[in-house]
Amino acid sequence: MSGDVEEPVATDEPRSAENTWSLNYVTGNLFLGPQDEALAHCISEDCRMGAGIAVLFKRKFGGVAELKEQKKMTGECAVLKQDGRFVYYLITKKKASQKPTYDSLRLSLEDMKSHCVKNGVTKISMPRIGCGLDRLEWARVSVILEQVFKHTNISITVYSLPVKAESTCLGACGEREELGVQERATCTEGFVTDSVLTVITSGHSSGFKVLAGPRVQPK
Repeated sequence: MSGDVEEPVATDEPRSAENTWSLNYVTGNLFLGPQDEALAHCISEDCRMGAGIAVLFKRKFGGVAELKEQKKMTGECAVLKQDGRFVYYLITKKKASQKPTYDSLRLSLEDMKSHCVKNGVTKISMPRIGCGLDRLEWARVSVILEQVFKHTNISITVYSLPVKAESTCLGACGEREELGVQERATCTEGFVTDSVLTVITSGHSSGFKVLAGPRVQPK
């Protein structure tokens, strides 16, 4: 049926390291993954979550006041528990208008790892953290993930949406920029729709427009 939502599909074989750690890649919607897996994404100390996939996390899970009460600093990780699973908020920068560094990302991942180990978390799903609006390079981020988690039994699944979903950042100067795959074609309820969807959020004095076109059914 044209109204059906596509389930995530694995696109690559898991890349294993020491112990039972693995890094897996999936094409699909992050919010439609297994409900027993923790979720993770990056935010700033001010917990604005006003652009990109952070908007979807805020609308789906809320908890902004609780996050602020934790008073986490850059390089740390705030945590919510929703529906029996943990949702991790990697604090990678002080303000939403800033950009993270690889060091701040690494430190926040280390903090998340500590929480996972203490609480028996062995599966985490995430977008390509830091590689959309934050402009980090996935080749380097994936190496950091391996360095941080390779001595654990934690499996990480990285979600990307199909390339056919277009995302465009319309800056104040009219510059056209590609957003990261984690911002593509995801509506405010965390699933891909079959109709055209436009989401407008704010950030860096610009309007971020996320467009999802209708699916093309196979003939």
